[in-house]
Amino acid sequence: MAETRKLAAILVADVVGYSRLAGADEDRILARLRALRSDLIDPTLAVHNGRVVKRTGDGALVEFRSVVDAVKCAIEIQNAMVERNAGLPPERRIEFRIGIHLGDVVEESDGDLMGDGVNIAARLEGVAAPGAIALSEDAYRQVRARLDLSVSDLGATQLKNIAEPIRVYSLQVGAAPGTNVGATVGMTAGATAGANAETMAAPIQVAPQANPVTRTQDAATAPLAMPDRPSIAVLPFQNLGGDPEQEYYADGMVEDIITGLSRINWLFVIARNSTFVYKGRAVDVKQVGRELGVRYVLEGSVRKGGNRIRITGQLIETETGAHLWAERYDGALEDVFDLQDRISETVIGVIEPNIRSAEIQRARRKPPENLGAYDLYLQALPHMASIMPEHANIGIGLLEQALRLDPEYAVAHAYLAWGYEMRVVRGGFNAADREAAMRHARAALAHGTDDPTAQAIAALTMLHLGHDFPAAASAVARALELNNSCAIAYFFGAHINAFSGDIAIARDYAERGLRLSPFDPLAWIAHMAKGLADLRERRPDAAVTHIAKAIQLNPRFSFLCIGQIGAFVAAGRHGEAKAMAKRLLELEPNFRSGPFLGFAAFCAPELQEALATGLREAGLPE
Repeated sequence: MAETRKLAAILVADVVGYSRLAGADEDRILARLRALRSDLIDPTLAVHNGRVVKRTGDGALVEFRSVVDAVKCAIEIQNAMVERNAGLPPERRIEFRIGIHLGDVVEESDGDLMGDGVNIAARLEGVAAPGAIALSEDAYRQVRARLDLSVSDLGATQLKNIAEPIRVYSLQVGAAPGTNVGATVGMTAGATAGANAETMAAPIQVAPQANPVTRTQDAATAPLAMPDRPSIAVLPFQNLGGDPEQEYYADGMVEDIITGLSRINWLFVIARNSTFVYKGRAVDVKQVGRELGVRYVLEGSVRKGGNRIRITGQLIETETGAHLWAERYDGALEDVFDLQDRISETVIGVIEPNIRSAEIQRARRKPPENLGAYDLYLQALPHMASIMPEHANIGIGLLEQALRLDPEYAVAHAYLAWGYEMRVVRGGFNAADREAAMRHARAALAHGTDDPTAQAIAALTMLHLGHDFPAAASAVARALELNNSCAIAYFFGAHINAFSGDIAIARDYAERGLRLSPFDPLAWIAHMAKGLADLRERRPDAAVTHIAKAIQLNPRFSFLCIGQIGAFVAAGRHGEAKAMAKRLLELEPNFRSGPFLGFAAFCAPELQEALATGLREAGLPE
């Protein structure tokens, strides 16, 4: 079997006391581990470029490109576990031990890793304390000047089946800065007799985990400052029926919503252990806003009646007490967990555009001299909605100001790409605008690897001007990996597939986006996608209906007129096609069929044919 030697950063993790946990309730512990893997561990590994080499029932062996990535990943996971275990009795807590080593490994042809590098990482995991991270000296040397960590030097340690002693450094996530944590984070009993528990002379620090109860009490006298991005707390849902089983269900729904909202990278989400301090208490949302330092609060309730369940939710602005959104959901108890998943997904999807809209209004009220990159971006968004060049020019100016303040602002690059694309298509097909659009689209994809909105919007320019459907589809897929409740990603995914890809995917994405955010300012994109899908399948009357909904939502977007002309002609409704052609020329007096059809070469052949026939039959100038 072919093999390759290389130097690699290896992380080994294992659950503390897994046999005990499984023995108490195997089904529950397996379900919790699966949830941790999908919601926390796998996404965190992906962000830090970790490759899972193998999994055991309760642990994993992971390869990283660098020790810095491995340690950052380990810290994030251990920090998250501190939060998730808050309030749980010790016998129900899931805790990890993690070992990290930089060393020589052998990679076999199937990707498996073997050798001393793997063995040492595994032995380091075995001597780490619960919730701690044990680093070999080789690993620690790579990160000590690069990361802000608080460590204890445990000295030369004899690891099981490793010939020479290894110097071990132990990191306890959540330890107070400057504290000697050797006793807390040291090795398990009998691992070494000569461990040096002193703190390093120049310790690297990890911020301590806040105690939520203390934080809430202290905040009454010292309100927390608002973060520099929108912030939200999801309060425990009220159990109006008093059934203890519904309590568990309501708490699970809140956890799902918090997890989903945390995937929105521009949103600051308060962790569960801080919001659950308010469980069972009557609260004033304005006070919650001051105590937690959040601009928005989501609260709700669960009520059971017979074999039915009703769930309500409402989004409130803490400064004013204004209700931004409220909804009620009803379902059958036999489908209770499916209902929970559907409601969680819908709530997450609908909160994003509602908060964005509220943030736009807030930015408009700010004095010009106080505007930052984020405020300028928000002020630009309404000018992009019409998709017309005269409005796009205003948005472009604001976005360029934002990039002067923050040159790597991915979502500003994405909207700039879209703005320049509007000028290309409806402003004369200028080569400089085309080049600027592609430059900003590439920048959005490069800087926005963790930003689903940037990825989704950049996808449109990659298709329209780059004629690169695989790159556009890949960007949408990345956006949905980052946040599978991102309505914008579904809208743009529907758009690119309706034009050039899979019709079934276009319809599916359109429906998902509309279900998540039916009143979104970009909802017209979904209706247009459904109409173009119908036109490609030679269902012109259905196409007319869907495109008409899109025109109603965005009456100044001239391309919708072009799609509707194609649908009218295909349906034999030539009088209506000519009337729509007149409307098109009112919006774009300089419109000519030839340049537009040249631009539309990225469309699927059957769609190109329908549009060309429509423009010709409606008598539009060449």
